[in-house]
Amino acid sequence: DKEQGPLPGRSGRAGEPPQAEKKLHEAVCVLLVELCERFTFFGIVCNMILFCTAKLGYRSYQAAVVNMCFVGTSTLTPVLAGWLAEYLVGRVKLVCICMFLHFLGTALLPVVSFPFEDVYVDRRHILLTLPKREQKIVFYFALLTASLGIGGIRAIVCPLSAYSLEDCGPKELLSFFNWFHWLVNLNSAVVFVSISYIQQSVARNLGFLIPFVSGLMAMITIHMVRGEMIYKPKTDSSLLTTFGVIFSALKTCCVRYRYFRTGLATWLDLAKENHGGHYSETQVEGTKSLARLFPLFTFQILYRTCIVQIPSGYYLQTMNSNLHFSGFVLPVAAMNVISIVPLLILVPILECINSWLFSSKDTGHSPAIYIVVGHLSAALSVMVAGFSEIHRKHFPQVEQTLSEEVLLVSSMPCFHLAPQYILLGVAEALVTPSCSLLSFRLVPERMRGISMHFLALFNGAGCFMGAFFVQTAHAGTQGNWFPHLLHEGKLERFFFFLASLMMVNTLGFWTIAHRYNNLHQDCTNEFRGNFPGEKLLKHEKAIKHYNAVLESSPILSPVEKT
Repeated sequence: DKEQGPLPGRSGRAGEPPQAEKKLHEAVCVLLVELCERFTFFGIVCNMILFCTAKLGYRSYQAAVVNMCFVGTSTLTPVLAGWLAEYLVGRVKLVCICMFLHFLGTALLPVVSFPFEDVYVDRRHILLTLPKREQKIVFYFALLTASLGIGGIRAIVCPLSAYSLEDCGPKELLSFFNWFHWLVNLNSAVVFVSISYIQQSVARNLGFLIPFVSGLMAMITIHMVRGEMIYKPKTDSSLLTTFGVIFSALKTCCVRYRYFRTGLATWLDLAKENHGGHYSETQVEGTKSLARLFPLFTFQILYRTCIVQIPSGYYLQTMNSNLHFSGFVLPVAAMNVISIVPLLILVPILECINSWLFSSKDTGHSPAIYIVVGHLSAALSVMVAGFSEIHRKHFPQVEQTLSEEVLLVSSMPCFHLAPQYILLGVAEALVTPSCSLLSFRLVPERMRGISMHFLALFNGAGCFMGAFFVQTAHAGTQGNWFPHLLHEGKLERFFFFLASLMMVNTLGFWTIAHRYNNLHQDCTNEFRGNFPGEKLLKHEKAIKHYNAVLESSPILSPVEKT
C-alpha cells in the first residue's frame, strides 16, 4: 500500500528485468529530472537582477523584489500542483501540462533577452523592435509559466515519497537529506559558474541552453509516463483535510469556548465527531502531530528571508564591487559558489559526526541543535554583510562593464564579501537537511507528505517576507536603506535590521528546540490508544480482569454480606 503497485504489463512477463533493476531505473530517471529542473531554475535566478536592471531598466530594489517573488512562487507551486493532481486534473495529465508550461516559460525568456535592436535588415531599418512594456509583459508571463511548471515537476515527478523513505531510521534519513542537498548544490554550483558566465560575458543569447535542458527534462519525463514510473502516493490524508480540522476546531472554540476548561487534551480535539466536530479521530490526531511542528516552521520564515539575500542584497553588493581578477571579469553569480563550497565540504564531515552520534543510543542526539547553530550563522552572515557594505564604500569608485552596460562601482575586490557567503553556506548545510528530517520523521507516515507541504508553504512565506522587507525599507526610507546606487544610500542599515531580527529568531527557536529531541519515538503511539475500537478492547480487558479478581477472591466476611 505504500507504493504504487505493479501496473498491467509491468510484471509477470518473461524477459523482464528484475524488480531491483526497475527500481534503479526509476531512481535514475527521477534524479535526472530533478537535476534538469534545478539546472533551469538556477539558470533563471542566477542573473535575473542584472537582466532586470540592465535590460528592462528596473531599479535595484525592484529587481530584488522580482527575484525573491519568483523564488517564493516556485517554492509554493508544488503545493498547488499536488492539490490539483489529487482532486481536479489527475497526475499524468497535470505532468504533461506542467512540462508544456515549463518549456514555454524557459523558451520565452531568451526571446525577451534577445537584442533585436542589433539585428538590421539594412543600415536604416531594424529587423524588429520590442517595446519595454511588451518586454515586461512577456517577461512576467514567462516567469509565471516557468514557476508553475517547476511546481508540477517537483510535486509529481520528483516528490520525496518517490525515494521510498518510509522504513528509514533517523540516521538514514539525515544521511539521505544531507547527500540529496549536496547533489542539488553541486548542480547549482555548475550552473552559477557556467550559465552566469555565458549570459554575462560570452553571449547573452546562449541562454537558449536553458530551454534545451528543459526539453531534455521533458523527454525523460515522457519516458517515465509511458513506462508508468510516475509515483502515486497514498491519498488517505490531504492538505484540505488538515486545514479543515484546524478551522473546524477554531469554529467550535468560538461557539463553545467554555469547553476549554473540560478534560480535552488540546483545542484541536473539538474538531472530533464525538465533541461536536466533523472529522474522525484519526484525522484529528494526525493534525495534532503536525501542529507540533508549526513552531519549527514559523521560525524558518525569517531564516529563509536571510537565505534569499544571496540572489538579492548580496548579489547587488557583488555587482557593485570590483569583479576583475587577473585580467578576467568574474560573473556576478559566480560568487554564489563561495556559499556552496562550505556545504560541499561540511556534508561528508557531518556524515562522520552523525554516524558517531547515532551509534550511541544514550546521547539523545537531535538535529535541532544544528538548526540553532545554523540560524546563528545566518544572523552573523547578515551582520557581516552590513560591515562589508561600510568597508566597500571606503574604496574609490571605478568604471566596470557588465552585460554591455558601464557601471560605476567600488574598487574593492569582490572576494572581500566572501565571509558573508561562507556563513550562509554553513547555515544551509546545517539547517535545511535537519529541518527536512524533523518535518519528515516527527509525524505519522500518512502525514509526511502534508508535513513537507507545510514546510514549503513557510519557506515560500519567507521569500515573500524578504520581498516585503525590501519594498517597505525602500518606501519607508525614501530609498535610503535599499538604494538603487549603493554608494548613495545606507544598505548596511537594512542588513543590521535583518540581523537583529534573525538573532531574536535564533533565541526564540533555542527556547523550544528541546521539543524536537526525541527522534526515536513512534508518532503513532501517542494516539494509538485513543481510537474507539481500541478503547473498547481496553474496556473488555478490564472487565475480564475484574471478573477474574472476583472469582479468585476469598469468601466475603459477614460484615460485607450485611
